[in-house]
Amino acid sequence: MVQNYLTNNVFKYTSKWMVLLIDVVNVSVAFVLSYFIRFNLTFNFDVDKLFVQTPLIALIALFSFVVTGSYKGVVRHTGVRDVYNLFNAICLSSIIAIFVVILNKQSNFIEDFTIPLSIIIIHSLISFISLTASRYTFKSGYYHLLKSFKEKKIRNVLIYGAGESGILTHNALSNHTRYTAKVVGYIDWDKQKIGKNINGVKVYGNEVLTEDFLLDKDISEIIFSVQNLEHNKLLQLVESLVDFPVLVKIVPPVEDWIDGELKVSQIKKIQIEDLLNRPPISIKSSKIAQQLNDKVIVVTGGAGSIGSEIVRQICTYNYKSLIVIDQAESALYDLQQELKQNGYHNFIPIVGDIRDKNRMNGIFQESRPNIVFHAAAYKHVPLMECNSYEAIKINIAGTKVIADLSINFDVDKFVFVSTDKAVNPTNVMGATKRIAEMYISCMQQKNRTKFITTRFGNVLGSNGSVIPLFKKQIEKGGPLTVTHKEVTRFFMTIPEASQLVLEAGSMGDGGEIFIFDMGESVKIFDLAKNMIKLSGLKYPDDIDIKITGLRPGEKLYEELLANGENTLPTYHKKIMISKVRELDYLEIRSKIDQLCVTNMFFNGDIVKMMKEIVPEYVSNNSEFCKFDEKEKNTASGQEDKSVKEVLQS
Repeated sequence: MVQNYLTNNVFKYTSKWMVLLIDVVNVSVAFVLSYFIRFNLTFNFDVDKLFVQTPLIALIALFSFVVTGSYKGVVRHTGVRDVYNLFNAICLSSIIAIFVVILNKQSNFIEDFTIPLSIIIIHSLISFISLTASRYTFKSGYYHLLKSFKEKKIRNVLIYGAGESGILTHNALSNHTRYTAKVVGYIDWDKQKIGKNINGVKVYGNEVLTEDFLLDKDISEIIFSVQNLEHNKLLQLVESLVDFPVLVKIVPPVEDWIDGELKVSQIKKIQIEDLLNRPPISIKSSKIAQQLNDKVIVVTGGAGSIGSEIVRQICTYNYKSLIVIDQAESALYDLQQELKQNGYHNFIPIVGDIRDKNRMNGIFQESRPNIVFHAAAYKHVPLMECNSYEAIKINIAGTKVIADLSINFDVDKFVFVSTDKAVNPTNVMGATKRIAEMYISCMQQKNRTKFITTRFGNVLGSNGSVIPLFKKQIEKGGPLTVTHKEVTRFFMTIPEASQLVLEAGSMGDGGEIFIFDMGESVKIFDLAKNMIKLSGLKYPDDIDIKITGLRPGEKLYEELLANGENTLPTYHKKIMISKVRELDYLEIRSKIDQLCVTNMFFNGDIVKMMKEIVPEYVSNNSEFCKFDEKEKNTASGQEDKSVKEVLQS
């Protein structure tokens, strides 16, 4: 309330003209004071002269302030630039005063305007000091008054990094009236800085980061403000702090600052992406621009997590036309509005179902695409385990529709977005993606279209990802749910995955399955604990973790390579080519066609047919485990029979 009153009422009337008036009065008082100083604080001078000289000095100062614009600055945000403007104004005023005094000596057009040079010099110094001091006094008083009326408790903050970025972070926190924080110290590893003060704030060494020190200083936040900090170093530092009862935040890179100035709103909590066991993937030399230049591009599933990011990245290149297809109307609308707001207009959003061959045929016939990125799929493992019809209809039959149309319309490249769950699948979703991979391999054999598959693990922040789920559970006060204490997953960010899909598509010659270097797998239980701690909470005191048991079709760990596969390197160290085992393409294609037809009419046992196409598909924690048991029993019976025949013979 007090802050709103001060801002809306007091400062509403403290206009630049008021500041100008105060500055002129300040200079006038400083002129009188300069005489007392010059004559040793006595009246041994002609006081009557002041009544002539002071108004003229005030007019000269008024002219100087107007010319330099020093009065236009917002007083409560006074900075170095404002002080520089004041210095220019005082210098200009002194020069004009000296010029007038010299001119007056020659012509004597103003009586009693003979000012000693020493008075002008003393006046300049006093004026500059008083004007600067008055601004900083007003600024300090304003912030002190606001903070004294704050209802929230002031949080004590440590800034990690006593360099230029750290100092700018301190300034941003100090100048922000709504941020109730007090910087009590810097942390730095530079021995020359440790023990010294910067802007009245002490610099500590890294060794003080102990629980006793943090409790003694009542630290509630630690802000990392070190530019170009190595990822491994950041990871070690953050992991050393997550057990402490503090909130860990980070300052973005300088290039992301708004107009080159750091805003408090840009200081964010450390995200779980920062705790991946590898540095972020970036592609410096890329063929993507050349590949997409002047091309017509289709992206299916374009409003999904991966598809939408592929669309965003494609929009930055010089393509001819971009067709974005998705059946999710709301998500597609949101993407459309986002792209328009960002200045991208050369795209066509189409609401459509990839299962509808007539609809897709019309789109291909009208657009004649050169490149297709096929990201449309159902991907939620437990849901697809109970809805195998839909999983097959979208992931296999839908892929088949788009692949067949790509051949019919002479598409140059077809890039398929697959998943690590297609490797030695244990669920319906993974099996459908593996069958889609196999169908694409079949299509590559006889046609000019280059079919390329990309395979990677879980994507942080995608729809259905564990990260958004954990965030919602933390907001509700927990508990966080983990299916198994030992379950692990590979992770990468959405921009990384999309960038690698584009790069793999540009380097592919057809028939390859590209797999991405996902780093080390992450234990989900540890991920949950870190997210709790990064939220400033304690495990298990504030939020607990509940083990719910593996869901249908879920396995403890994911793989990027199937049995019998190995990899070949590419020119990008993060992208490898999987050497897959040979397939009987005619037989596989025939079985896939039969599977799609059978699924269409709900005839036969669909999952059993899938297991015949993908022999390595062994269900886990699912009702479909019965088919695997039957096969084992059948194989065991045949083995017993053969042994008996041998014994009898």
